[in-house]
Amino acid sequence: MIRHILLIKFNARATKANIEELKELFESITEKIQGVVSVEWGTNNSPEGLNKDYTHSVVMTFLNEEARQDYLPHKEHDSLKAVFVPLLEDIIVFDYEA
Repeated sequence: MIRHILLIKFNARATKANIEELKELFESITEKIQGVVSVEWGTNNSPEGLNKDYTHSVVMTFLNEEARQDYLPHKEHDSLKAVFVPLLEDIIVFDYEA
């Protein structure tokens, strides 16, 4: 399994409605792209204050490397990015094999 972690810092134009729409798009990916096993969406609640203004995270689990490679150029991923990218101030992407 491959874990795909996104740490997200939204820009000032991102509204609560935009972020909720994005959350729903991410959570629906498991139904649209084979090999995406799960998607978790979360909001930072750490009391340590070390998040450097990153407020949200997404953790996706891919069945295997082939599933990740299928996801990256997939049309549903492109549709998600069309909504996502204009809302971003910054993002960290980190993948690892579980």
